[in-house]
Amino acid sequence: GVRGMAALLVDTAARAWQPAVRRAQPARARARRAAVASGTAVLQRVGHRYVAGPGIEDALRAEDRVAGHGLAATLGFWDGPELAPAQVAARYREAVDALSDGRERDTHVAVKLPALGMSAEILGEVAALADAAGRRLHVDSLAPEDADRTQALVDGLREAHPGLAIGVTLPGRWRRSPADAGWACERGLPVRVVKGEWADPGDPERDMREGFLAVIDRLAGGAAHVAVATHDAALAREAVARLRDAGTSCGLELLYGLPMRESLRQARALDLGVRVYIPYGHAYTPYALGQLRRRPRTAFWIARDLAAGAVGA
Repeated sequence: GVRGMAALLVDTAARAWQPAVRRAQPARARARRAAVASGTAVLQRVGHRYVAGPGIEDALRAEDRVAGHGLAATLGFWDGPELAPAQVAARYREAVDALSDGRERDTHVAVKLPALGMSAEILGEVAALADAAGRRLHVDSLAPEDADRTQALVDGLREAHPGLAIGVTLPGRWRRSPADAGWACERGLPVRVVKGEWADPGDPERDMREGFLAVIDRLAGGAAHVAVATHDAALAREAVARLRDAGTSCGLELLYGLPMRESLRQARALDLGVRVYIPYGHAYTPYALGQLRRRPRTAFWIARDLAAGAVGA
């Protein structure tokens, strides 16, 4: 019949096409590898616009600039692949020391526990210095498989240094984050909520905006303080409304180098405090290589930045 003949023709064409597809696969793989290599070089170049500079002095200059606009800061050292955990810890301690110059400032130090090898001993050295200096450590989130060990390390720090101020980050795109928000509320920890870069392997298609608000809802009415960390003005407005309706302290957190004008205008309208996360150290566009692999339109944004020049705070 006609349908049978049509099916036969489709099957035959598909069978004939398969060898051509197989022959093309190595070429496509080589092209992808070349594109990623080229993208990495470009990202490193553009990345200089998204970090304050390589050293703590650069981070402190950026801190002074944002303080001049009435904004608080968090300093986050971004380690390169060549640095050992002890070297990263030394850079964290350097940041704590640099902030202990007698000046009044509300500046936190961000730490990435995988960069410390998830070592309780190495983390403890940083925590002891921060505790003595009265400086808050804020624990950044990385991959979901690190979350349980991160919580265990944070619990250990709280036991060893009961006076230490500690904050944690929760990503909206992880299925576990609302439960983790409950964990943070039970401990009275301030929380930064982000959309998240690393997908949840158990729910890779989870909508980041919906997930973000699900975490906000779990924190509302229970968290010590919530930093709404997004440049998405509509999402920030909704998150702040939900937190304020529940009587929860909150503020806006922005990433140094990304456009801030609209976010700052909204923060003023909402009478909302603003903190700026200032990366320094290894220069690369934040999380952009993963975005480039998944979303080619990121290349347009990178090209636009190259053409437009440096993006300031």
